[in-house]
Amino acid sequence: MENMFTNAHILAWLTYFAENMQVDLEKVKILDITRKNKNLIPTVESRPAVLVFTEAGHPDIFYRMWDAGLGECDVWYNEGSEPTGPILHSQVKDMINRGINASAGMLILNPNARSTTKIGMRNSDFFRGSVHYVGSEIRAVILNKMHVSSADTVCVIGGASIAVETAILAPEGTVIAVEYSQRDRRTVEENAHQFGLNNITVIDHVDEKTLEGLPVPALTFLVASASMEREMECLLKLNPAMEFVVYTLDFRCAASLPDRLRQYGLSDVEALQISVSKLTSKNTFDAEPAPWIICGRP
Repeated sequence: MENMFTNAHILAWLTYFAENMQVDLEKVKILDITRKNKNLIPTVESRPAVLVFTEAGHPDIFYRMWDAGLGECDVWYNEGSEPTGPILHSQVKDMINRGINASAGMLILNPNARSTTKIGMRNSDFFRGSVHYVGSEIRAVILNKMHVSSADTVCVIGGASIAVETAILAPEGTVIAVEYSQRDRRTVEENAHQFGLNNITVIDHVDEKTLEGLPVPALTFLVASASMEREMECLLKLNPAMEFVVYTLDFRCAASLPDRLRQYGLSDVEALQISVSKLTSKNTFDAEPAPWIICGRP
């Protein structure tokens, strides 16, 4: 499909905003959400200035930004689809009842943009659905071991919150979230909507048919299960250089996994256990479940 906004269009809109307002173009992030898998909300959260290109529609775009805590952001725009005419200015909180009526560019300024990446988000940030989320500290260690880059394609099996954070860390990539339960798939979809994530694809199991037409993952995170070996074999057929990060609470599974990973040709194997205890109001420590994380790389 031909891109709606060419380099010439982008340069024209940059010139339009530069001539009509004070903006440091060096700080502007360009985001074309007419293209597949582009995430608006996480980008605005982390950037002081985002030039957004969008097509007509998106009736709840400003409401969703406001709901994500971005109501104080300034939006500079015009009423047409060309970079000409008077420039208008409002805050997101004053635009929640309007959508986008023409394909155009708009400049969003976020005075409270954070420059750091959120790792190990609080469980209270997620949609409260059917999933029992792993502790945020444990999730932070898992994400550290995954080494996700911005354009990675990652398969996440049975890890809803891992899928959400991975999608935020890989804004130019794709996350394939596998959930066998319909309720859990719905929870992942609600989280994707809540965080404005368009780079998550949710499927109900792993086989050649469900993965057909999707980008080939470079990395898979999975919660150990009875179907784990079948899933790994299927994924290795797609990508023999696949990397794996496996989560399990079963000691016997954890003890046997390194040898199993080596049998699949993954020579660089690491196994660790994570233990987290938290101080309670009674000045005692409650220990959370202590999982094993097994990583395998070719």
